[in-house]
Amino acid sequence: MNKPRIDALLEKVDSKYALVVVAAKRARQINNYYRNRDEGSIDDIPPPMVDTRSRNILTIAMEEIAEGKIDYERTEEPAAE
Repeated sequence: MNKPRIDALLEKVDSKYALVVVAAKRARQINNYYRNRDEGSIDDIPPPMVDTRSRNILTIAMEEIAEGKIDYERTEEPAAE
């Protein structure tokens, strides 16, 4: 994968781990969108938010991250007692 570059992606997230998690979750959403659009049940699933020539859902997700289309919020884990 040449585009988007990893350094551009890491400017949009705070760690490589966050990048993997965010990209995987968004790729799952895109996959669900494509699987369910023929059934007409895509009301709550957002379509791809970038114009791309790629057919790879993970690449599409990473392009969305690189363009700033994906926001995420890191949640704090409860402290161990």
